[in-house]
Amino acid sequence: MVKLFLAMDQLTQIGVHSGEAKAPTSSCWSCGSMRAAHFCESCGKVQPPAPVDYFSFFGLPRKLNIDTAALTRDFYALSRKLHPDVYAQAVDTEREWSLQKSSQLNDAYRTLRDPIGRTEYLLRLEGVELEEQSKAATEKARATGEVKKQVVPPDLLEEVFELNMQLEELRANKKMGEDDPSLVSELEAHKKNLEQKFSELDGELKGYWDEWDALISADDGAASEEARRKVRDKMVDLLNRRSYIRNLVRDVNEVLESS
Repeated sequence: MVKLFLAMDQLTQIGVHSGEAKAPTSSCWSCGSMRAAHFCESCGKVQPPAPVDYFSFFGLPRKLNIDTAALTRDFYALSRKLHPDVYAQAVDTEREWSLQKSSQLNDAYRTLRDPIGRTEYLLRLEGVELEEQSKAATEKARATGEVKKQVVPPDLLEEVFELNMQLEELRANKKMGEDDPSLVSELEAHKKNLEQKFSELDGELKGYWDEWDALISADDGAASEEARRKVRDKMVDLLNRRSYIRNLVRDVNEVLESS
């Protein structure tokens, strides 16, 4: 029994590392004591799901540099404690809460462990929706036949114009059964250049993470909000560029593979 309570107590502390935010507490539904986010500190009972964001679910501040190894350890620790087998003999409400919290846990972990998913999620929390470049927008455009709005990054305008001309030429050659090895080589060179640009964006994004996290740590009110807006705008621009380049590489691959 002592070991059980020790394990539960460890789980209530998940995410509560130096400088991290703790989720609000309230009274335990079972014993009335103050509880942590997931389990009561006194009786160990699972608590009802709370409408919190994914960062808060793991007791993390809204920062982009996170310890993914610690996140994974916390995920598996909670997964074991929320497993349906643990609540096989529990009351219906506890079983339902464990299932709901397991779903929250999986969604939060899946989002936060992915660098791009984590960035996009934080931007959504900040009121920014990257809909124009989103997968949903792409699927909608394909289903309806509408032209998806694409914002061409200014630094890619000339290259994209040339690339599109070459892609159209290669498609036309394919229809006529003609072969142009030099055109294929040029497209492969374009692809390599785009892939290099795509890779470089990861390092640039990491720099914006550092800027964002420093502002969150400083938290100096109105001045901070303006600075945060500027960093948000830079991250949005980078993610749009990243999405655009990814789509270009996909288009080149499709044409090359069919030629």
